[in-house]
Parts: sequence; structure tokens; C-alpha cells
Amino acid sequence: SLSTGLDLPGRFLFATLTLMTLIAILVFIEEAVYIYRKIPSSKRSIIIWINAAAPVISTTSCIGMWVPRSTMFTDFTAGIFFSIVIHKFLMMMIKECGGQKVLLRRFENSRFTISTGPCCCCCLCLPRVPITRQTLFWLKLGTFQFAVLRPVLIFLSIVLWTNGNYVLYNLSPKGPALWISCFIGALTLFALWAVGILFRKVRILLKCKNIIPKFALYQFIVILNHLQTTVINILATQEIIPCAPPLSSTARGSYIAQQLLIMEMFLITVISRVVYRRKYHDLEPPERACEEPVDNKQAP
Repeated sequence: SLSTGLDLPGRFLFATLTLMTLIAILVFIEEAVYIYRKIPSSKRSIIIWINAAAPVISTTSCIGMWVPRSTMFTDFTAGIFFSIVIHKFLMMMIKECGGQKVLLRRFENSRFTISTGPCCCCCLCLPRVPITRQTLFWLKLGTFQFAVLRPVLIFLSIVLWTNGNYVLYNLSPKGPALWISCFIGALTLFALWAVGILFRKVRILLKCKNIIPKFALYQFIVILNHLQTTVINILATQEIIPCAPPLSSTARGSYIAQQLLIMEMFLITVISRVVYRRKYHDLEPPERACEEPVDNKQAP
């Protein structure tokens, strides 16, 4: 078994990482109670969802660390949850601006810059798009499709895996793993692109609500949960990460990725508690900004 195969330093590492996961869960529960009591109901569930991303990924990684055969299911669970969180983050930015109607009134004569990462950061020749109800709908659709289609593709992967057709580390063109992974990667890029377009527009307006640190935490989760894990898995598949009996290269790479995620998600959980717990002033209605110049003109 796993516990008998560990030496003393290994058992201490596993115990420490498990303790960090439990602390992250307790910190999140305490933060969720605070949000439920102090935050308006219109924003409450969205902020709880976003704050739950790091503890959920830490928990699934801890389960995968203790039960190696569950790695595929734990990774899929974390992936499904975070696909929903990406959509929730975009909705949170709209809510912080006062809702969709208020956002459209604030930026009625402005435009979205779509030449932003991760899809079109080099395409500076792309036109700027007017901010309308329709363009805002397409941004929301960009994250919503990811929250819907990724769970469907993951369910398809599990069905193929139970039938023996899906092998997680088999990236040959003849296998379904490569094509499903590429399709999920394309959906991820479109969802992150939609969030980046809206963030680039509202970051100055929402600076008083610390939207930049919140966006940075969200980006860190994306990079660590997707890019870091993918790089480690590729290194393990190519046997650049050496095997350490009784662990193969792929199993050892999976262990390294899970242990790193537990530590990183613990830090992000603690930092998120500080960033989201502050009390921020509500934005002034857009009418005031329009009324002030009129009053100044009428004063003489």
C-alpha cells in the first residue's frame, strides 16, 4: 500500500501537505461565512464560487496524492469546477460595475480592444468593437461555452476510458486523448480571451475594488493548474523526469504536480482571504459623472 511504501521523510511530507489542505478548507469555510453575512446577495454566490477554486483544486490534488488510481477523476473534477469559475469571474466583473445595464451606460461611447491575450495579443490591426448588449453577450457566451462544453468532453473522456479507448498519456494522433485535449485547449483560450477583453476595459474603473490583484490570483490558478501540470506531464511522458521505483516516470510526474498544487493553492487561498475580505466602496452611478459638467456650465 501507499503508506507502507513511504519512508519517514515521505510520510512527513504527505502529512504536511494534508494538513495544508485541511487548513485551506477551514480558511475557505470561514471566508464563505463572512461573505454570506457581509456581501450583498447579488454578488454572494459568485464570490464564494471564485474563492472556492483554490481549496477545491488543493483537495482534489490531496486525494489524488493519497489514492493514485483516482488521479484521472480528481483532475477532471478540478477541471470542471474551474471551467465554471472562469465564467463566474467574468460575471463578477460585470456585477462589480453595477450590472449589465449600468456597465453599458458607463461605456456607451467606448469600445472593446480585442487585440489582447491569449488569442490575439499580437494582432494589433484588429478593429475595436463597440460596447453594446450584443458584444457583451458574446463575451459571456465565450466563457459560458467553456463551462458547458468542457464537462461534456470530460464525460466523454471518462466513457472512453472505461472502455479502454482513452489513455491519458497516449498523445498519438490515432488516439482520442490528443484530439480531446486540443479541443479543450482551444475552448480554454477562447474563454480566457473573453475574460481578458472585459478586464482590459474595466480594470481602471474597478481599481478601487482591487480588481487587479483579484485578476492576478485568477491568472495564477489558470497557469498553475493548466500550464504547470501540462508541462510536468509532458516531461514525465518523455521520461525526462526519471522513474523512482516503485513509481514510474508518469506516476512520479503526477505526484510532483499534485504536491506543488497543494502548496500553491494553499498560498492562494490565504491571499484570496485578504484580498476579498476588504470592504470596498460602491461605485458612483454613471448619472453623477454626466451631471457634474452640466452643473458647472450652468453655474456662471
